[in-house]
Amino acid sequence: MERPCDLIHASAIVDDGAVLGDGTRVWHFSHVCGGARIGAACSLGQNVFIGNDVRVGDRVKIQNNVSVYDAVTIEDDVFCGPSMVFTNVYNPRSAVVRKDQYRRTHVGRGATIGANATIVCGVTIGKYAFIAAGAVVNRDVPDFALMAGVPARQIGWMSRHGERLPLSVDATGRASCPHTGDTYTIRNGVCRIAPT
Repeated sequence: MERPCDLIHASAIVDDGAVLGDGTRVWHFSHVCGGARIGAACSLGQNVFIGNDVRVGDRVKIQNNVSVYDAVTIEDDVFCGPSMVFTNVYNPRSAVVRKDQYRRTHVGRGATIGANATIVCGVTIGKYAFIAAGAVVNRDVPDFALMAGVPARQIGWMSRHGERLPLSVDATGRASCPHTGDTYTIRNGVCRIAPT
């Protein structure tokens, strides 16, 4: 596979068959397996591993020391913080082969996964969700949810801009992003961008 040398560091390994979109950078000591599909304008930090059965959207930032194992899909504009962890087998044993039991993990558009967080396989992380540093996610996460703790629990809502939405909403169930002013509706445990 021919790639401009300024986009893939000489110490990185990109196996034949891997697809990397325009402008994607692969930094020191990283390995992208041959079946991986990675979108445009992504950044794979130092010591990143991308498995064969992995799909990564556009403008995704995967920071240092992250392994994205088989059965993980990451949509556009996701941030994966340093040393965060994906898994793909729920109950691993070294002596028991369970490659046919991988559980699929899906990370929605614009989500943030903080440093040292762990994503237990088989969950869906909603769009623009925010997983705090060190959290352990073992169940599905709603769109825009702010999750923290071990195991992770929802402690609030986040805007698309990455700002915490006020806990109190007005009588119409609306909250505004303190940075952009965008309005969100929050009703029955669901957060949505309000129509304009």
